[in-house]
Amino acid sequence: MRVDFNVPIKNGEVEDDFRIRAALPTINFLLEKGGKLVLVTHLGKDGTESLDPVIKSFFTISKIAEDKVSFFENIRKFPGEINNDADFAKELATNGDIYVNDAFSVSHREHASVVLLPKLLPSYAGFQLSEEINNLSHAFESPKHPFLFILGGAKFSTKMPLIEKYLELADYVCIGGALANDFLKAKGYEVGQSLVDSMNYGIEKILNNPKLVVPVDVLVQSEGKLINKKAEEVVKGEIIIDIGTQSLENMGEIIKNSKLILWNGPLGKYEEGGDQSTKKILKLVADSDVESIIGGGDTVALISEMKMEDKFSFVSTGGGATLDFLANGSLPGIKALE
Repeated sequence: MRVDFNVPIKNGEVEDDFRIRAALPTINFLLEKGGKLVLVTHLGKDGTESLDPVIKSFFTISKIAEDKVSFFENIRKFPGEINNDADFAKELATNGDIYVNDAFSVSHREHASVVLLPKLLPSYAGFQLSEEINNLSHAFESPKHPFLFILGGAKFSTKMPLIEKYLELADYVCIGGALANDFLKAKGYEVGQSLVDSMNYGIEKILNNPKLVVPVDVLVQSEGKLINKKAEEVVKGEIIIDIGTQSLENMGEIIKNSKLILWNGPLGKYEEGGDQSTKKILKLVADSDVESIIGGGDTVALISEMKMEDKFSFVSTGGGATLDFLANGSLPGIKALE
């Protein structure tokens, strides 16, 4: 079973076990049917990290007997995984009789354990993978209206196609995080030393779209202080770390009238004190009756920290995979199961 237990670890302990818990329904179902499981996951980028903290956390959370489930080594330790090597996939296939993919958050990767292994064994989607597909599809298959799409985080290159798509599908597209800096810069405003993308992705052509909602004020770091300023008042040397109070109010008004909210990525630089708007908007969405679909690694980490996973209609385990699925309607790992 391919899982994604690539979770944050600090001082040898798992900090956020959301992805581990998300895989338990499939694991328990397979065990109840008499299966024995080999779980395949990566941890970190290059495969050098030990799975020991993950394994310890898994058995503590699940209360499953250790003779029922074993872990393959950190899959990224093997070059054949990322290189999508056919011989490596054949070797992997000898470890089981059936393949189950419950790792939505890596299903956008064309890696051996994601796209080749399902071609070599009878293959199935796990419950979490199916949940992801069903829930995220609400955003582009007959979505409810008014439909609000909130997009934060950075990495503009991966998000421009998404913004263009949802400017057509949604009623409002609210931009936050480092993405908003790119829009403010495109408007001709000073953004100081804020994080911006060096490439030009043609923002100008969507800048005047009436559905686009860009911050009108921002929280800046200025000479060691945090100051709320109008977007056009930022000066050189300052760093934008969050959207401002008026922008927050504007978003709150849109939330009140929405029937569907899709949200991916934090609204501020939350590791540097720019987490307040994200937390406030999360609470607003949680307290409303709206259908809410939330994704993005950093946003989900905050939800876990606030113990709010059950306050939304659906919380996705994916980061980049969620964005790719929303943009393209499928992923290589899902297609490999067809």
